Amino acid sequence: MKRNLLIASGMAGLMAFAATRLPAADEDALILQGTAGTTLAQEQQALKAARRQSEDARDRATRLAQQATAARDAAEQARRRAAAVAARIQQAEADIQAAQARIAIIARLQRAQAARLAAKQEPVVRLTAALQMIARRPLVLALVQPGSVSDAVHLRAVLGQVLPVIEQRTAGLRAELARSRALRATAQQAADALDQAQRDRKTQQVELAALETQKRLAARDYRANAGLESERALALGERARDIVDLMDRLEQAGDLRDRLARLSGPLPRPARPDQAGAAPAEADARPSGPPPYRLPVVGQLVTGMGEVNDSGVRARGLTLVTQPGAQAIAPTAGRIAFAGPYRDYGQILIIDHGGGWTTLITGLHRLTTRVGDAVRQGDPVGVTGARRSNITVELRRNGRPVDIIPLVGLA
Repeated sequence: MKRNLLIASGMAGLMAFAATRLPAADEDALILQGTAGTTLAQEQQALKAARRQSEDARDRATRLAQQATAARDAAEQARRRAAAVAARIQQAEADIQAAQARIAIIARLQRAQAARLAAKQEPVVRLTAALQMIARRPLVLALVQPGSVSDAVHLRAVLGQVLPVIEQRTAGLRAELARSRALRATAQQAADALDQAQRDRKTQQVELAALETQKRLAARDYRANAGLESERALALGERARDIVDLMDRLEQAGDLRDRLARLSGPLPRPARPDQAGAAPAEADARPSGPPPYRLPVVGQLVTGMGEVNDSGVRARGLTLVTQPGAQAIAPTAGRIAFAGPYRDYGQILIIDHGGGWTTLITGLHRLTTRVGDAVRQGDPVGVTGARRSNITVELRRNGRPVDIIPLVGLA
């Protein structure tokens, strides 16, 4: 009786496993703990954006390096070299961001796989228990106990029907284990890529620091008026009510400077007084359309123009989260109108591009340019802090905010 119950129990376990459907997980919809509420699709989009930034920075670095090689003037050559190195730093930062995104995606897939394997574990445990119950009966008893041979024949017939189903059900488990090994290999590749990108960035940062030192030494004899101009900008900052008022004051000062620069020189004395006339009108050569523009830092966009932040203030520009110590560049050509700390905004830059166009960059930690410096697009202008930083970029035309998204190809 006990023998029959043992066999029946084992057969019931086998049949229960054969009837069990192993569940499948929806990776796209699954949000596991530790993913900050983002979906797999969002993380994949972040990876694509980082790769696009890396390709853009690499192309820019190649172009600037070629310009540096072709430059005949030593100062221009050094300037282009510095811009090329800054572009390579941003390429490395984008590669770091891409590697981190890959690691996050792989970690999500591994957690999803662990959840699926946990769900599949229970049927496998039942199968193992059933086989163990059958194995407890020694085979030698089949020769001496009545009915043992017929029971064995019956068991073999049942196993002949159940084992193909078991093999089919465990095929998914074997595939999961193979995917697990592939994920581990991919995770190692992503970790190696992250390590290489970090080493590349450090190498380029050392090179850029050396170039900036050379630039400062070469320009020290031409800084006679820089201190006075910087003091004027700081005085405007102290009188400004807020950062918007500061930009308005600087725009007014820049507009006055542009008008004075466009004034013609003294007219020659006419041969006859009655022939004296007004100076010929000059065409206004200031650009009317938006300047060619690029984002000053590599990072993930977290706040768009017009969005309301946590403080309830509607954003006038874009906010990006960057890597620690990220490189900042001039988004387009212009003249530094303000450079220094301002209230709670950290180190800020205001760049006058002419024609009423100005850029504000806030949240920097260290500046590598001064008031009065002329910058070209891509010139290094500063770096962020030792932690991940929120960098805000605002573009204005005659005091009115302009949406940057269409200008940088993110629309």
